[in-house]
Amino acid sequence: MAQRRIGLTGGIATGKSSAARLLEQNHGLPVLDADLYARQALEPGQPATEAVLQRFGTGVVSSSGVVDRRALGAIVFSNPDQRRWLEQLVHPIVRQRFDQELMRLDTTPAVVLMIPLLFESGLEGLCSETWLVDCDESQQLQRLMARDQLSAAEAQARINVQWPLAKKRKLADVLIRNHTSADALQIQLTKALNKPISKN
Repeated sequence: MAQRRIGLTGGIATGKSSAARLLEQNHGLPVLDADLYARQALEPGQPATEAVLQRFGTGVVSSSGVVDRRALGAIVFSNPDQRRWLEQLVHPIVRQRFDQELMRLDTTPAVVLMIPLLFESGLEGLCSETWLVDCDESQQLQRLMARDQLSAAEAQARINVQWPLAKKRKLADVLIRNHTSADALQIQLTKALNKPISKN
């Protein structure tokens, strides 16, 4: 039987991590997290970290020697060229980690691939189906402002570097509407799990 690979995506602050946590805790599904792999790629001593330091200098390093993601984000979210450079550096590393983990879990019936830039990066081919964790754009903005202590302009700038939710809705196999409570989110996840997508 072919492995079920659920590509879990969404916009920034729409609730991907909450959905992944529920799938892991309540349904026992392993979650492969693109953001985690990207953070690991920028740990001290990693080749990508050295490249970032050479390009951006010590201003993007915290006192403990770790890449300051907030400082780096302030640069790349306001400069498309710098963001593309960073993506070209980190995305291949993340893709390699996915390949390694999928090989390790090749006998597991179902896995979740949590990839914020799933469609933007063209990684749908890794998945047997794609789920979009969705909410209203106004909710997305308010959640991001509250979560990261950003102004409305800063939050909107970060939202704007991703494809609009309206575009992603047309591409996803399943829409998971995260508008209200964790219980409502759980009900939708369970329903989606019980209805596998056929792409034959």
